[in-house]
Amino acid sequence: MTNKSVVLYGASGYTGKLVAEFLREYGISFIAAGRDAEKIKAAMATVPGIETADYEVVQVEHTKKALTELFKGAKVICNTVGPFMYFGQPVVEAALEAGCHYLDTGGEMNFITKIQEELGPKFAEKNLVLAPGTSYMYTSLEIGAHMVLEQSQIDTLNCLTAPTLVPTVGSFQTIFAMFSIADQSFKLENNQRVNWPVAKGYEVNIPGRADNLLAHPWGGGMLPLYFEHDPRVRNVQQLTATQNRAMMEMVLDLQNTYETEIKHLPTEEKAAKLAEYGNSMQATMPPRENKLVHRCLDIVHGSGSFDSVTCEVRTSCGYITTGALQAATASLLIGGLQKTSGFSSACQAVGHNELANQLKSFGLVDYKMINS
Repeated sequence: MTNKSVVLYGASGYTGKLVAEFLREYGISFIAAGRDAEKIKAAMATVPGIETADYEVVQVEHTKKALTELFKGAKVICNTVGPFMYFGQPVVEAALEAGCHYLDTGGEMNFITKIQEELGPKFAEKNLVLAPGTSYMYTSLEIGAHMVLEQSQIDTLNCLTAPTLVPTVGSFQTIFAMFSIADQSFKLENNQRVNWPVAKGYEVNIPGRADNLLAHPWGGGMLPLYFEHDPRVRNVQQLTATQNRAMMEMVLDLQNTYETEIKHLPTEEKAAKLAEYGNSMQATMPPRENKLVHRCLDIVHGSGSFDSVTCEVRTSCGYITTGALQAATASLLIGGLQKTSGFSSACQAVGHNELANQLKSFGLVDYKMINS
């Protein structure tokens, strides 16, 4: 049992360190937890300003029982241990049993729909928030979507995330693990789920570039799920196009290889091959993002029968923004600004304007509305 407000699980990883950095910025006490205390201590030593943070390092087994005991007394769990389809279930169950709000950084649709159906109502019964996907890839874009929906007569959201980034080891592992659930990637058309074609890319253009980018459903994205039961919305689709076209072409090539050569292998052999894919793309932790290099652009095109409006969301450093979103959402929940309970997005849980203001305060985002 702890007297700290947050348990940061996966604190030794790339994203975990960034969450720790922003928990320190907010003055939130936390436990830096994971399976190897020495790795966590070494990671925390590299976090800017960590000497002024109120935290402690705890080594814990990756079991529901051990995690539940650790989580008791905390208010929010920030989970960065992925792929979540492999490692997430006991963490969510432990958070529920310990009476904590749960946040994570993933977007793996099979895991997310599973915990939504099985555990979402149980979190709601305890007035707790279950908010997977609290990260740059989804939350920054969703903020823009809410801004668009504040305009009149908008019922269709066409969304694109276009980051400049080098995915971390964990992110690549998650990307390739999602090959196995690609047939579950969906968009909303006339309030119905429609699956994206498997292993197909889409040519897209973004402001400021003369050349096209190559986009991918990337698991379908979280926005179709977040807005599935919103009465204002009929159609939602989300694509992802990193500004490194060669990397996206390689991902599509590997997905096609998976479909033709690996998909029908036994489960363990298939998982090993997917992990091998991930390591082939990024086997070591990338350097910290550079604000002059890692500029991201999210676009939400909103339309209706007679109106259309676009929101451009310009973000500086996607992974750093994820750290800020995790800490900001935790801070708002701890501060009593909870707007809903059960399964929800971070925006639904604490408010999209509130999160936008937090990101702006760190100079991480800018939102530009364009009427057309």
